[in-house]
Amino acid sequence: MLSIQIKNVLAIGAVDVSSLTASIKRAGYSVFAVDFYGDQDLERDAEANLSILSNSSEKIFKGLHDLSSGELIRLVKILVKSQDIDVSLLSSGLDDSFDDLSAINDLVPILGNGPEAFLSVRKKNSFFSNLQDLEIPHPKTAIIKDFKDVKDICKNIGFPMLIKPLDGYGGSGIKKISTQYELDNWLNSNEASISNYLIQEFLTGTSVSVSVMAVPGESLALTVNEQLIGMSDVGQREPFGYCGNIVPFCAPRDILDKCERTAEEVITHFGLKGSNGVDLVISEGVPHVIEVNPRFQGTLECTEKALGINLVETHVNACTENILPDRGDLKQSSSKHIRLILFAQERVVVPDLILRKECRDIPHPRTRVEIGEPLCSVILEGSDRNNLLLRGKQIATNIYESLHI
Repeated sequence: MLSIQIKNVLAIGAVDVSSLTASIKRAGYSVFAVDFYGDQDLERDAEANLSILSNSSEKIFKGLHDLSSGELIRLVKILVKSQDIDVSLLSSGLDDSFDDLSAINDLVPILGNGPEAFLSVRKKNSFFSNLQDLEIPHPKTAIIKDFKDVKDICKNIGFPMLIKPLDGYGGSGIKKISTQYELDNWLNSNEASISNYLIQEFLTGTSVSVSVMAVPGESLALTVNEQLIGMSDVGQREPFGYCGNIVPFCAPRDILDKCERTAEEVITHFGLKGSNGVDLVISEGVPHVIEVNPRFQGTLECTEKALGINLVETHVNACTENILPDRGDLKQSSSKHIRLILFAQERVVVPDLILRKECRDIPHPRTRVEIGEPLCSVILEGSDRNNLLLRGKQIATNIYESLHI
């Protein structure tokens, strides 16, 4: 347990930082932030923030594929020199950047999972080997070592399969391969970088995540969340790209119980702390573990609304006092909550979206956004899942139309 008194908190990540800063502020802390985009709502909540784009001479979204995590570290160094910050909290974008996580931890302690904890769940070979030993369902997975290694891997896994970058998040760069012809074409195009990928069994099913809060030796599933994946009607160009979530996931109680038990077992086994996310694919009624995100997730705001709790406060209690909420006190509202991420369908100049009460992650007006890059998020609440998604898509259409006025 920590003995320090926490007053000033740094939120850091490439994306999804705005909802984290808002939660930190609602928890009563002074919040500072370092991220990629520097959105309006982040600047509203943070007492000071530095962002890659706002510190660039070129006010344009270059795209997360161009992101240098080292640039985030440079901004952290600048901020901690001028501010007295007690701890840092992590959002997405640094999960596989272990050297950078160590650098952050040296500059300002990470409250929650440190670099070694990230290593335990993000190093794919050892992670899936652990799942195998625990007899936890997961897709067959193998790291590509070299070109000649692929034949044996494919024989074991079979078609269809997924080829995934070893370092990545948000579903970017994932390719489904269904035939030997497609595989040969991919290999010919990527021979030089082949060791940067893994091959994984493709499971037909429903993608979900579980938000889990943990203390040493015990984990508590908070919500099971439907993941919205590869939605071209909101501008997502990646077939497996993350487009948001619906909380809670609507499914029979026995399926939800399986998801919760699986996620809790994984988080407890790896000794993780505080807020964590476990991504699953439910295939033929069985949850299969895909990956673990040992930090705050993109579901943060929806989970808070669904449970009526503050996740940062809950995380701090878990990490400093070893206190978890009482399972019986987690009463989900009857409403559903959606976060829908909108992406640019073409290069656009963004109008001021700050007055749209349903919008989050709002760029500054007149910012140019490249095709396929995030525009904003839409947050809605409703009683029916399908109607809620339809409303979200209608608002997306309205926003896209406003880009051409």
